[in-house]
Amino acid sequence: MNWNFTEIRANARTEILGASDLKELEAVRIKYLGSKGLLKEVYASFATIAPEQKAAVGKDANDFKVEFTEAFDRKRKELEEKESSLKAPEVDVTLPGVAPFIGRPHLLTQVIDEICRTFEGLGFAVHEGPEIETEFNNFSALNIPVDHPSRDAFDTFYLKAKDPDNKERNLLLRSHTSPGQIRIMQRFKPPLAVVIPGKVYRPDAVDASHSFMFHQIEGLLVDKRVRFSDLKGLLTEFCKRFFGEDIDMRFRPHFFPFTEPSAEVDIRWEHGRKEWLEILGCGMVHPKVFEAVGYPKGAYTGLAFGMGIERIAMLKYGIRDIRTFFENDVRFLEQF
Repeated sequence: MNWNFTEIRANARTEILGASDLKELEAVRIKYLGSKGLLKEVYASFATIAPEQKAAVGKDANDFKVEFTEAFDRKRKELEEKESSLKAPEVDVTLPGVAPFIGRPHLLTQVIDEICRTFEGLGFAVHEGPEIETEFNNFSALNIPVDHPSRDAFDTFYLKAKDPDNKERNLLLRSHTSPGQIRIMQRFKPPLAVVIPGKVYRPDAVDASHSFMFHQIEGLLVDKRVRFSDLKGLLTEFCKRFFGEDIDMRFRPHFFPFTEPSAEVDIRWEHGRKEWLEILGCGMVHPKVFEAVGYPKGAYTGLAFGMGIERIAMLKYGIRDIRTFFENDVRFLEQF
């Protein structure tokens, strides 16, 4: 039998290219390469082909199979991509919609960011310090020796880990952000102005206005001839920017071991009735603190302050119970 592979190739190519979907393409493959297809007939005809023609027919048959397979694969890939792009998504349109949950920063994070931005606008830089501190940074360098009576209110949670600089003392969770002052002054020389936000830990009983863990922002400004009037002006400007021009505030004399003179700042708070709530402590940096960080005696003066973020947030947003911040009640958090 005489096989015209030039015509067979042309016909197969036309049929492959003309297939409009995978089903039609598969029919073309079966026609030529199936168990009863044209190529099977070619191989079966070898018994009747003259011996001198078998080699040529066999080569043509094998070449055709290779060419057909390559053309078939290209067309199949093209049709699969086309059908995939046209395939409708498997969605049950009768099901109710599901609105994605949109996250947001916690209210305390929002307040911290706002306070930091306010002080950045006043020329301060933002730094952070570790929550695990040495007794030197947390107490001794801040003029709070072991036998100082004010230490009772600040003694906090101690760790089993030893202080690498003093093997007789243990590390502890910081009781205020004031150790950040020590770290900053040890690293940098004046002039400097920084605020240091972070978590602090104290052995306080938990009630509406106290928590054993809360957030503070420490502020420090050191230069030549810094005065108490600078401190009062700075904090007054902050309170007006943060709470509004009509804020009712007062400075009240107080004692802190690491500042002299010292004061507390109170804000009028609506809590059933109007009452004062202390939001921050402040004062002029004590000379013993400068001595602990190695500053020359009498070369610099400075001001420092520390404020509780929860107290600030309670005042600004009228929140009456500090515990609300940590209860993870979405109904509360979604308000802010």
